[in-house]
Amino acid sequence: MVVDHDISVVIPVYQGEKHLPGVAGELERMVDPFVTPEGNTARVAELVLVYDNGPDDSPRVIRELVAKYDWVRAVWLSRNYGQHAATLAGMSSTGGDWIVTMDEDGQQDPADIPAMLDTALRQGASVVYGAPVNDPPHGFLRNSASRSAKWLVGRLGGTEDVSKYNSFRLVLGEVGRSVAAYAGSGIYLDVGLGWVARPVVTCPVTLRDEGQRVSGYTVRSLLSHFWRLALTSGTRGLRIVSSLGAALAALGIGVAVALVIAKLAGTHIAEGWTSLVTIILITSGAVLFSLGVIAEYLGVAVNTAMGRPTYLIVADPAEGPLGRRRADVPKPTE
Repeated sequence: MVVDHDISVVIPVYQGEKHLPGVAGELERMVDPFVTPEGNTARVAELVLVYDNGPDDSPRVIRELVAKYDWVRAVWLSRNYGQHAATLAGMSSTGGDWIVTMDEDGQQDPADIPAMLDTALRQGASVVYGAPVNDPPHGFLRNSASRSAKWLVGRLGGTEDVSKYNSFRLVLGEVGRSVAAYAGSGIYLDVGLGWVARPVVTCPVTLRDEGQRVSGYTVRSLLSHFWRLALTSGTRGLRIVSSLGAALAALGIGVAVALVIAKLAGTHIAEGWTSLVTIILITSGAVLFSLGVIAEYLGVAVNTAMGRPTYLIVADPAEGPLGRRRADVPKPTE
């Protein structure tokens, strides 16, 4: 069988001792070429396990899997850097036409990968997120907090695709490796992908239970995760400060004009109150507006520090993986 699409699977490993063998066993069935539901041919060419220095015996399990399977490779990090940094390290070490990122806990089903590939080819998308049709098995409070945080960042940060973000992704290989190459320290991976990938689409998937695995995320780490998303999502928050300052300054001028008119009309106004309110509104507005202008300059520096590229050169889509689809499948509208 001629294989049109080689897939590299990247799994950041923190507490994978119990679940990694099962996930690798499921992926083993996809190492041999397979046909997707829409007739595209693919195979899992490699599994890259990125050890992020967790508390369990994952190193032993990783070494056993590397010895057992010739398509499994290990990437060892010097210390714990976090899920996004570990995922970027794994993406930079791949060589497939496509990169799939997954969690180590078996919650995400490798059987959904063929449908995600079909979605990418059908819609001409370089990034496809698995969109769960059921609630993640984390509990009501965590699921609600996650949805609320994404809604808040989407509204205030202007990140349109934030509601799609999750760790189960199919990414065009050249896009994923490029993002891994230029992304700065502390970048939220999905924000970095959103800078250069359009369109970003979803594919329905079903999440499985994590079993008895205890989450490696504490309340503190989840808040840090949210804060990183908020800070790297854009500079709209800085512009809100500027707008607030301008609004307060305008209000101060409006109040001053209204009070002058009232004074001329003979309306009694407490002595000193007029000038005090006017000065407070105008000066606070001027201060916030000035801070907003300074913040805009800082925003430019932050984008540069995070590695946001001016452009990204890619291959002709018709000549790359996106051009290798069944001839009878309609091409996406340009």
